[in-house]
Amino acid sequence: GLTLPVGVGIPTGSAPGILALLGYDPLKFLIGRGALEAVGVDFDLREGDVAARGNFCTLDSAGFITDRRAGRITTEKCIELCKILSAVQLGSGVEAFVLPVQDYRFALVLRGEGLSDQVSDTDPQRLGMAPLPAKALAPAAEEAAATLNRFIEQGARLLRAHHPANMFLLRGFSHRPHHPSMQSIYQLDPAAIAVYPMYRGLARLVGMKLLATGRTIEEEFRTLREKLPDHDFFFVHVKKTDMAGEDGDFALKVKVIEEIDAAIADVIDLAPDVLVVTGDHSTPAVMKGHSWHPVPFLLYSKWCRGSDAEKFSERAFIKGDLGMMAAHEAMALAMAHGLKLIKYGA
Repeated sequence: GLTLPVGVGIPTGSAPGILALLGYDPLKFLIGRGALEAVGVDFDLREGDVAARGNFCTLDSAGFITDRRAGRITTEKCIELCKILSAVQLGSGVEAFVLPVQDYRFALVLRGEGLSDQVSDTDPQRLGMAPLPAKALAPAAEEAAATLNRFIEQGARLLRAHHPANMFLLRGFSHRPHHPSMQSIYQLDPAAIAVYPMYRGLARLVGMKLLATGRTIEEEFRTLREKLPDHDFFFVHVKKTDMAGEDGDFALKVKVIEEIDAAIADVIDLAPDVLVVTGDHSTPAVMKGHSWHPVPFLLYSKWCRGSDAEKFSERAFIKGDLGMMAAHEAMALAMAHGLKLIKYGA
């Protein structure tokens, strides 16, 4: 069938898309991107810390954004630039931590008394615009917004000569959330196999054990085979399809999907009680970004009924027997097919 990650017509971010697939209603439970990035690189995010996700970006001579990802600089370059930004001095008892994540991405954490996360993004998420100032979204956030703007002003001066990464954008300001764990909700022992830190952070925040793995799809699925006896639920995440879609690289996206498709055959040989193959959102290469389109969803178990869908595609799955459903209903469906649910009512 097809899933709606959040709702009809709503382009979806990765965090709410994955939370929905794990059974958390994304309109009730939300984990800010900043907290995900910080926890994903094993930072000790404390109560009251304000975290943001950062992108190094490219500005032209007029101060307008020409590349939101700074040409996808290397992680090594990101580490170098984070060290430069770490020289920013904020005063007023506020400490700043600049944490390299991967490629052009980093996390910024502010630690101080009474800092609110109710601050607007500085990333307009469009080219040809200047970075936005941080603005307080509530009176209690005035100090946090002013502190962030001091950081941005100093950081901009430090990066000015480092083209193509001569500026940065911040979004997803957030505190560490307190959501119920998957263990408490589902009575499962869940584990996560993911390469990119944000998804590892999300997995940790909902109670999954993070498994060490390599960086390739082949290595991720090898980890699954090796650790299969140790857990009864596995979340395996592949990032490269999304990256190819955002870059508008249709050929690469096809190649990555084909690589995943080949790996799925080996997973079926492991005889899982339930196998779900899906995505957290659509990223059409032609749009170069996340979209609102429903996401293909395949569930495989010995309790499945037949289906008229003969291919794994958006068009074919319109004919699927699951129809169109909210993504946060998927986990209950998987639990049912795993015979994990008891009868409701007399």
